Amino acid sequence: MNFSIKSILLVLFTILLSEPFEGLTLITSINKNNAQSQANQDEFDYTHLIDNNQNIINSWAHNTSPASIAYLTNDSLLYVPLSNPVNLNRGPTGGKFQIIDWNGEIIWDYILPSDICIPHHDIAILPNGNILALCTEYKSQSEVLSVGKINTNSDFMGLDMIIEIEPLDNNNAQIVWQWHFWDHLVQNTNPNYPKYGSPEDFPELLDINCNSNGGSMYDWTHCNSISYNDELQQILLTSRHMNEIYIIDHSTTIEEAGSNAGGKYGKGGDFLYRWGNPSIYNRNNFSDFTLNAPHAANWINNNTILIFNNKHTTSTSSAIEINIPFDNNFIIPDSNYEGFGPSEFSWIYESNFFSLTQSGALRLPNGNTLITIHQADKIFEINLSGDIVWEYEGNLHSARAIKYPMDYLELSLVGDINNDHVINILDIIQLLQQIIELNYDSNNDLNSDGILNVLDLVTLVNLILN
Repeated sequence: MNFSIKSILLVLFTILLSEPFEGLTLITSINKNNAQSQANQDEFDYTHLIDNNQNIINSWAHNTSPASIAYLTNDSLLYVPLSNPVNLNRGPTGGKFQIIDWNGEIIWDYILPSDICIPHHDIAILPNGNILALCTEYKSQSEVLSVGKINTNSDFMGLDMIIEIEPLDNNNAQIVWQWHFWDHLVQNTNPNYPKYGSPEDFPELLDINCNSNGGSMYDWTHCNSISYNDELQQILLTSRHMNEIYIIDHSTTIEEAGSNAGGKYGKGGDFLYRWGNPSIYNRNNFSDFTLNAPHAANWINNNTILIFNNKHTTSTSSAIEINIPFDNNFIIPDSNYEGFGPSEFSWIYESNFFSLTQSGALRLPNGNTLITIHQADKIFEINLSGDIVWEYEGNLHSARAIKYPMDYLELSLVGDINNDHVINILDIIQLLQQIIELNYDSNNDLNSDGILNVLDLVTLVNLILN
């Protein structure tokens, strides 16, 4: 039977589309750990690194409940935000940070003093090893009234801030940078108070009197994820209670971050971009494209962002992609009082799933998307056609999963002949083939005797068995 080149290419493309991305998935369980029963191993939370065949490549046990998810650096260090065991906090409230090596040894263990702020939810790891952490700071009722807040419904107002933590020796740390929502507010209630102006004229600021999705000002902004773009030197925040995402400049000094000038983009710590709910700064409301309780916004590339929209409708969630319609200066919307664009999604995935809390979506290098449905305990990968091509079969209850390319880790395991980050029968087969073909590879000479033979096979089998 004759096939045209076009038909062959179509078949190959279809096969490629039906394949999951070849990578390693990192899954961190949350809320299983009970700090009062650490002697019971079954009560521990875990982070598992698995391949597409569900094999556990590595596992880390956590003696305190993770506040969110762990991140793995390419030099095989695991960074994890944890609950503060002193307060027995669980869920997204943190306070403790650890760095754990590949073998499970805790090499840095730090508890942030609560008088600085209360860490919660997510972290982002910078190229230099520093940690960007979400935190809550509280302002008294008298403080918020003095800057134009009306209709107070709590003794305190909780606003998010960001701290950059530099890990130091001996489980110490220092705060080297910070940013506060408190420094970037606007109010139009009283010209005698600071930060006076019309919110529609200052979309780079947050209206202190806008409606919060959470109701109480005690948990006003409720950011739940933070992502860093090193090329742009920008931070991306997701706010569940504002139904928005924000981009800010990280190239600023601490002083510039508290102002509206300075940094790479000349705007200090003001918003470079915001999207999802223009009604809270009195701009046109793209009602069909408004976020509702979103989570886990992250960059696909410098101009494209992926977001998990938890309450896309009253009964369904979605993963959505937007293209930022501005250049790297993120020009403020014009005087026509339109909100930050776009006014439509560039991609959306909806199916029969819903999660009111947590969850996330991650675009993979081959175009597939990894989706976590937190409340349903589902982690699956879809292709460009929306077909499920891989699904997690384990039992970890996770806020959000991450998937790394197979070559992400700069890790050399003795006996990993085929470089798939796991030692098993496949390595035995490949080593045996090299021995038969007299194909000497010094990296696979496991007993360092200058020859590949049955003694190397015995060493490999012992590595697998042990």
